[in-house]
Amino acid sequence: MNLKQAILETLAYSDVFDHPLTLGELHKFLVASAPQDEIEKCAVGMDAVACKDGYYFLAHRTEILDIRQTREVHSQKAFKRAVFYGRILGRLPFIRMAALTGSLAMLNLSKNSDMDYLIVARHGRVWTARAFALLLDRIARLFGDVICPNVIVSERTLEWNTRNIYAAREFAQMIPVSGMDVYRRLIEVNAWVTDFLPNAFPSVDRFETGSNPNRRNLFEFFFNGKLGDRFEQWEMNRKIARFKKQQGYGAETNFSADICQGNFDHHGLWALKALEDRLIGLQVEK
Repeated sequence: MNLKQAILETLAYSDVFDHPLTLGELHKFLVASAPQDEIEKCAVGMDAVACKDGYYFLAHRTEILDIRQTREVHSQKAFKRAVFYGRILGRLPFIRMAALTGSLAMLNLSKNSDMDYLIVARHGRVWTARAFALLLDRIARLFGDVICPNVIVSERTLEWNTRNIYAAREFAQMIPVSGMDVYRRLIEVNAWVTDFLPNAFPSVDRFETGSNPNRRNLFEFFFNGKLGDRFEQWEMNRKIARFKKQQGYGAETNFSADICQGNFDHHGLWALKALEDRLIGLQVEK
């Protein structure tokens, strides 16, 4: 893929979310490997690309500049609260990592102000960890916030099976809030992300290491033995039975002992289709 094509494809993806990119972001999310100065030189000479106030976007989409700036202002307070909740999540029983994902991670909240997280839990306690996360959500709702643990995986299931530009961007955009040691392992075992986004992670060595300060607590001891096993099985069985009846089950949902992924609105499929439509309009070959 040549650089012009890569720039158009990268900007087209962000255009799906009405999100123009800074030069640094364009470099990070570029679907080809290239130094930042070369990207800048190429982009400014492209008729299909516009640059204003330090942001790059498709030439006919000037209106998304105001959208980004408005959403960033709207997202700032929610982002700070989301980091606060993420740190609490990291201290809950059996939770080993919490990372902020979705539009809030990009300061790009629109109407939906939910706080989306990817959570890594101890093997054998994914559904128990989810129960504790939802308990925190009930408390957060008293203050007008909504915590959505959209994806919870066990420490033994860190490698992603779905590999496309949507999944790669989700990895590159996520912001780890707790459990940096686990986050580093997550990035290492999903090195495939750089097949789509070669500049996304210059080096995993830049990530700090360390463990959560509250790995084991009274609740973990209490739910460690047979009682915990029975609760985990009961919680998993009843939730999966309920999810199977929910509209949107199947295409982007995945429920098992090691994974709880509930994308019932098929957001990934929607984003990929919207990207395809834009690339056709730009006459960019995939």
